[in-house]
Amino acid sequence: MSKNQPLAHAEVLCDGTQSARTLSDADFIRYSRQVLLPEVGEAGQLQLADAGVAIIGLGGLGQLAAQYLACAGIGRLTLIDRDKVEVSNLPRQLLFNDADIGLNKARVAKQKINGIAPHCTVTAYETAFNAATSAHHFADILQIKQQGKRVLVLDCTDNFATRQAINRSCIEAALPLVSASIAAFSGQLFAVDQMLFPSGGCYHCIFPAQTRVSQSCSTQGVLGPSVGVMASMQSLVAMQLLLNMDRCDEPKSALLGRFWRFDAKSLSWTAATLTRDPHCDVCGPK
Repeated sequence: MSKNQPLAHAEVLCDGTQSARTLSDADFIRYSRQVLLPEVGEAGQLQLADAGVAIIGLGGLGQLAAQYLACAGIGRLTLIDRDKVEVSNLPRQLLFNDADIGLNKARVAKQKINGIAPHCTVTAYETAFNAATSAHHFADILQIKQQGKRVLVLDCTDNFATRQAINRSCIEAALPLVSASIAAFSGQLFAVDQMLFPSGGCYHCIFPAQTRVSQSCSTQGVLGPSVGVMASMQSLVAMQLLLNMDRCDEPKSALLGRFWRFDAKSLSWTAATLTRDPHCDVCGPK
């Protein structure tokens, strides 16, 4: 775990109390383009500094999302991936290079993010995510959540069974989930949060466990920039949720409970409203 200087500071007043936290001058300059947005401001930037994100899968989606979020000022990242860098990864997984081939992706990503985003504390797990390991992998962000700070999970995997395990674990731990995927020229993106928007359902509502899934970028192929589009959108949704920019007042939400499809050939997006399956084995009423 990296040891970094805090993003913000608070002055001690003469009566012994502390004033409100503020950004340091250096970080105000670093994040000035975000702080200029009224939807972010200094308070939002401090909110990002307190936030924690778990990224499962450090492939085409995850390695880019990790860079975007770390450089945006997210305070803590948890990176989870058991895979090693392969030469076929390099055209679209731009965080890695030839010298990284054979090394664990999460470990390499942590080392490189420590260099480009020194304020972000990064933990890397070089093990597979499943129901048995979820409590261990989510320990950091659950601790942050218990402190009343914002957390979420990014599913950047391309394995159907792992996606089901991530979804169930997030439902059980009441963690928001942002899921993205792409195979060939077809991308998918959605966000669910059972605490804020239960009517939006979950991954299992869309793709029940018995669904037959044969497409992935390893079997269908994919263009690197198409992966980058989905990773960028996934990061954008994550930041908006962490900044509470979404309208999550039932029954309408701008981000939660929406399912986006991206056609990389026509450069077009379509969206559909998600509804909970009342008979869902994962998020349905017990």
